[in-house]
This record gives sequence, structure tokens and C-alpha cells, in this order.
Amino acid sequence: MSRLSALISDKPKNDTGDIINTSVFRLAWPIFVQALLSMLLGYADTLMLSGYDQTAVGAIGNANQILGFLTLAFTVISSASGVVVAQYLGAGQKNKISQIYTVCVSFNFLLSLIISAIVYLGSDVLMHLLHTPAEMMNDARNYMRIVGGFIFIHAVLDTMSRIFQSNGKTVFGMVISLGMNIINVAGNYLFLYGPLRSLGLGASGVAVSTTFSRVIGLCAAFVFFAVFIDGHISVKYLKPFPKDILKTLLKLGIPTAGENISYNISQLFVTGFVNTLGIVAINTKIYANILSNFAYLYSLSVAMATTIIVGHAVGAGNYDFAYRRVNKTMRSALIVSACIACLNFLLSPLTLGLFTSGAEIAGLGPQIVSLGRKVLFIGIFLEFGRTSNLVIINSLKASGDVRFPTYLGIVAMWSCTVAGGYILGIVCGFGLVGIWIALAADEIIRGIVVAIRWKRGTWRGKSVVQKQKQEDLTENAADALPAE
Repeated sequence: MSRLSALISDKPKNDTGDIINTSVFRLAWPIFVQALLSMLLGYADTLMLSGYDQTAVGAIGNANQILGFLTLAFTVISSASGVVVAQYLGAGQKNKISQIYTVCVSFNFLLSLIISAIVYLGSDVLMHLLHTPAEMMNDARNYMRIVGGFIFIHAVLDTMSRIFQSNGKTVFGMVISLGMNIINVAGNYLFLYGPLRSLGLGASGVAVSTTFSRVIGLCAAFVFFAVFIDGHISVKYLKPFPKDILKTLLKLGIPTAGENISYNISQLFVTGFVNTLGIVAINTKIYANILSNFAYLYSLSVAMATTIIVGHAVGAGNYDFAYRRVNKTMRSALIVSACIACLNFLLSPLTLGLFTSGAEIAGLGPQIVSLGRKVLFIGIFLEFGRTSNLVIINSLKASGDVRFPTYLGIVAMWSCTVAGGYILGIVCGFGLVGIWIALAADEIIRGIVVAIRWKRGTWRGKSVVQKQKQEDLTENAADALPAE
């Protein structure tokens, strides 16, 4: 316990530390663990249900596809808050930090309440739009109404996590995710295999344990914020309402989240394509996504850690340091993620077998393993592009260059992922393999383009703090003019 306390409180509350000179590893390893745990929080539901009911597995996979898309509405502000906070702290300007914190949390809370109502009332319509098979509808509907109905908890928790990361306190998210996973797994066991199995809740019970774990995680986040973060969240910072801050966050956040929104919309189409291919393709996609996501965890963690450093460096005006830092991260991330993807492919007969060992799926197991191996082989090439996108696109956004990644993402995703996936997978009859080839082409093309943009340095001079300084100077000059 003393070691954990030391990790959390390694710096005083009123000192964000010299983030620029902090090693990527020190910031990245808690993010790595948090990303792993966050991924497991969702996948624990799938894994534990795989031995309970295979139909429920597909139902939750479809429900999470929609929920993942809807959560992007509140990442518009939370992602922007990470950039703005990091740049303001890097520039040493802390006068507006509490206002930024308050606007982010309150705006996302109100927006996510509306989304929660939409999910609860429109769950049937949303599942029909995704062409969810009839046998999966009941489980998918119940899961969506419980998890989606309380999605505002996830929204605020995500915002708090961004605030912690921007302050260099990445260990907070790791501790919270660990606690949430323990609670979620325990709850799943009680509902699926333990004393509460007699209730017959199945997917609904899994949804209850997932939601309860998020409630506990949010309570812990507010405690960490109050004790360790220099700043406050209070209604008093909304009087008068800081329109300039919300305007800045929206101007930065909408393009920043645009690339992710485009990606998730394209994935909804992909899921619709896969749902027409049958249960083997549906469940293979779910299991292959689970396994392939482990390949990019390292890249994701170092990309997010590098983003924190880039934000602080750009805020301080040190563009050359940011350029070198990203290049160094790219070299290691490409090597490690490719190695993990290769290992993932080699071990796929064993790992895929873990999901298909139930007696109920005995007849489908060999088909899923065979198809999954082909998909994971393509995933090796996909990782080269995805790693470049994770590191460079996030660094571009951290520097204030937010529009180009959005435009590029929209063009590449819809031309490669959606159009290419439909042509190769459905028209040409290659099925899930053809769809995965299209996904890999999308990631690789975008990876090459953003690497060229980073090298050319187009992102330099786009700091939010510099723009704010210029606007403040203009306003002050106008106020100083004598009245006519």
C-alpha cells in the first residue's frame, strides 16, 4: 500500500512537474496497464459469456458496436480537454485550468444524459439498423438499455481520465481500471456461474456488473482529483458562463473527434456486412478483434504518453523537441507492435480455441479457428499502418493540427474500409478475409500520409495557447482604444 501511495503522490498537488523531461516509459506504463484493463473490462463480458451462451456473445458484440459509436459524442470535449490542459500547463498558464475542468465535466455530463435517454428509448431501432439477427435481439436490447442508460457515468469518467493524463498523473487511471475490472469480473461470476445464476439474467446481469463497476470507478476518480490535482470543479466557474473556453474546446474537439467518429461509423457498416455472413463470421470478428487489440496496446500507450509530452512541449514553444520525441517513439512502437502481431498469429490456434471450447459451439469451433488465423495474418500488415496512425495522428492533434487528420480519415475510411470492404467481402465473395484486407489498406495508406505530414512540419505554429495569446492581445488593444 505504501508503494501505491508513493506512485500516486510522487509530486505535490500544486506541482505538475516537468512533463517535457519525463520519460515516455514513466508515463506510458500506467497507460498500458489502464488500456489493457479497460479493454478487459469489456472483453471480460464476452469471455465469460462465451461459456454461457454463444448467442449472447454476438448480442453484446453488436450492442457494444453501437454504444462505442455513441460515446464519441462526449469524446469531442474530453479529447479537446487533454490538448488544451496540456498546452496551458506547458506554457505555465494555470489561470483558466479550473474553468476548463468544470466546463468539460459539466458539458459532457449534460450531453451524455441526453444520449442515455436516446439509447434507452431507441434501443430496438438502433439494433435493427445494424441488422442484428432476431435471436440476438432480446439480449442486445437488455444490455444496451442498462449499460447505455447509464452511459453518462462513462462520459464523466472518461473526462476525468483525460484530466489526469494531461497532468502527468497516468497512474490514477490504472488504479481505477484495476478496481473496476475486479468488481466487474466478480459481478459477472455471480450472475453467470455463482449464486445469482438462478435469476437467469445472463447478458442483463453482465450489464449490471459493468455499470456498477463504473459507478465505483467514478467515485474514486473524484477522490483522486480532489486530493492530488491542482484545480477545482465547481458551478461557480460557470458564472458567468465561460463561452470562450467552450468555443475553444469545441473548435478543437470537433475536428479532433471527427476522425474517430468517421472510424466508428465505418465500423457500423462493416458490422452490418459481417452480420450478413452468418454466426461464424460474426463471432470470428469479435474474437479476432479481441486478440488483435492486444497487438496495438503498446503503441497506444506510448502514443498517449508521447501526446502528453508533445502537448506540453508545443505549449512551451519547443517544436524541435516534439518532432524528435515523436520520431523516437515511432521507431520502437513499429518494431514492438509488429512482433506482438506475429506472435498473436502464431499462437492463434491456442488463443482462438479458448473462445470455442464450449460444447455448444463444438461444431463451429474449427471453422472459427481456421477463419480467425487468416484474419490475424492480415493483421500483421494492418499493425504497421495502425501504429503510425496512433502515434502521429495523436501527436498532430496534441500540437493543434486537428483538421487534416479528420479530412484524411473520412476519405480513407469510406473509400477503403466501407467501399473496399463491401466490394472484396460481399461482391467478390471473400467474406471476412476480404473485409480485413480493406481495413489493412485503410490503416496503411493513412499511416504513410500522416508520416509525410509530420516530417514536413506543417503542424508547427498551430498551438492553442499561442492563438489564445493573440486573441487576448487583440481584445486588449481594442479595449484600450479611446472612445470616439
